[in-house]
Amino acid sequence: MDQPTENSRSTQRDHGPTAHFLTGLVGDGIMASRSPWLHEREADAHGVRLVYFLYDLAGSGASDIPLAALLEAAKLTGFAGLNVTHPYKQRVMRFLDELSDEARRIGAVNTIAIKDGRTKGYNTDYLGFAEGLRRGLAGVGFANVLQLGAGGAGAATAHALLEHGTRQLQIYDVRADRADALVASLCSVFGAGRAQVVVDLKTALLHVDGVVNATPVGMVGHAGMPLPAESLRPSQWIADIVYFPLETELLNSARKLGCRTLDGVAMVVFQAAAAFEIFTGLVADRERMLADAINHWST
Repeated sequence: MDQPTENSRSTQRDHGPTAHFLTGLVGDGIMASRSPWLHEREADAHGVRLVYFLYDLAGSGASDIPLAALLEAAKLTGFAGLNVTHPYKQRVMRFLDELSDEARRIGAVNTIAIKDGRTKGYNTDYLGFAEGLRRGLAGVGFANVLQLGAGGAGAATAHALLEHGTRQLQIYDVRADRADALVASLCSVFGAGRAQVVVDLKTALLHVDGVVNATPVGMVGHAGMPLPAESLRPSQWIADIVYFPLETELLNSARKLGCRTLDGVAMVVFQAAAAFEIFTGLVADRERMLADAINHWST
């Protein structure tokens, strides 16, 4: 990932006792987000001041005017950066001055650094999901995987899956054009045939090792299941990027069947840790962040 190295990151002493950072999250329907808690708590542990705002642009529809205006305002008011979530991870890219290598390759941005009036987009979702796979699904089969969702988050999880060992990634999205675009992009990076579009979910579920929900379905404000529960099999593993609530309907149904499951806490914590480092130059304590999140969110 194109971000500060360990040697180039600042320490608490370098920042001094009065260091402060303005950051925030841009998205739709995000007022229940736990990101402010994650970032502000980690800053407190480093002895610096970080304020993390929520900018909910719900209601702006297809217009990107509020998004562009918010970016300009963040530059003028001295923000260190912004996180971006659904549905702006792809739409925001055209407003940025520069993209990191992985953001350009994935085609989505969830973290924006602001420095000297210029913006640079990163994708830390990819890192967060990859770490979640390594920690939470060790030993499972990854040869054939079905992913639900082909938006900005889905682009990041798809790249992580194909780099993690998935030989055949099947992509389903309610918007066929979005699934087509993601599959074409993945095949251009990983090789022809590594990804394909799925139309018939029930048939696809008969032949896959695992399923990833990379849609908002299941989160607060988007209740429900992204697929029929009766289509799941106990031999499959199920991963959900939703972290609020941790126990989605999908995961609950899968666990009752005996499936291995992965909730969204690892992805959100590890993407936040990487974003925190980009914003502040400090080295995030990932183990502390993960333990705090699990303890806090499971109560």
